[in-house]
Amino acid sequence: MTSLPIISIAGLNSENPAIRSATAAELGKACREVGFFYAIDHGIAEQVMAGAFSNAKSFFELPLETKQSLSIKLSPHDRGYVAMADEKLNPDAGADMKEAFNIGTDFPADHPDVLAGKPFRGVNFWPTVEGWRADMLGYYQACLNLGRLIHRGFAIDLGLAENFFDAHLNEPIATLRMLRYPASDEHGAREDAGAGTHTDYGNLTLLATDKVAGLQVATRQGQWIDAPHIPGAFVCNIGDCLMRWCNDTYVSTPHRVKAPEQERYSLAFFLSVDPDSMVDPRDVVPTEQPKYPPISCGDYLAYRLNATYDHRVETDAT
Repeated sequence: MTSLPIISIAGLNSENPAIRSATAAELGKACREVGFFYAIDHGIAEQVMAGAFSNAKSFFELPLETKQSLSIKLSPHDRGYVAMADEKLNPDAGADMKEAFNIGTDFPADHPDVLAGKPFRGVNFWPTVEGWRADMLGYYQACLNLGRLIHRGFAIDLGLAENFFDAHLNEPIATLRMLRYPASDEHGAREDAGAGTHTDYGNLTLLATDKVAGLQVATRQGQWIDAPHIPGAFVCNIGDCLMRWCNDTYVSTPHRVKAPEQERYSLAFFLSVDPDSMVDPRDVVPTEQPKYPPISCGDYLAYRLNATYDHRVETDAT
């Protein structure tokens, strides 16, 4: 394999079950074989994506002191600013040379789950940039809707009821992460200096990229292939939580970001399910011996995130 499959998502909106099934089969083939695919014809306008990139750039251009006042270290719920070299996706390789900013579901401070201190149910941090909050929440919602649609394709392909995942995606753990990678002359030339080799933790990632190269995906044969920018397309991949849920029917694939030759921006939307949803392979592939014990989505993600940052994400057990 030298390139990732390109899949038109429009078929999942068809009223014809045969067309929906055909699109779902394409998704399933990609998820079984490489775990990555490009999604096109997804319904999110290019100008909306371009606006989100513009907003991300305006955030990262803020003074460091301003960004640090919104630090993820001040949030037990995985929200806020991640400073350069604060994250180690591959601890053995060293710190990642990137900065990031995370937003999640926009819960108000008086929401019952926020008041109860439930994991991943905190308030967002917002920069004081005019129109920024509304624009980014609009993009967040568009990605959430697309993620829910793609999960319907997964359900069809896995032989489940088409709406199987709907009940788990009411108020899911979903993070929109803006990322900035400095040009490679700002740091060393390590192959994965931008983002260390890793797999994603949740169910599904929707990644929008700019035109600067960087993302690479590992094939089953152990080769690294580039995932270049395709205008208007999302680079999508499944994560470890969905792989666990479907008992390794789908495969979560290692990937990395090389040190870019020039400044690089990307927008990653990480979609999991509701924090209390039980991830149990017996519900998805009941005919197989489960390889993993049941675990709530919230507990699983907290376990994974706490290995990545130098602060803790709260769980029900803390």
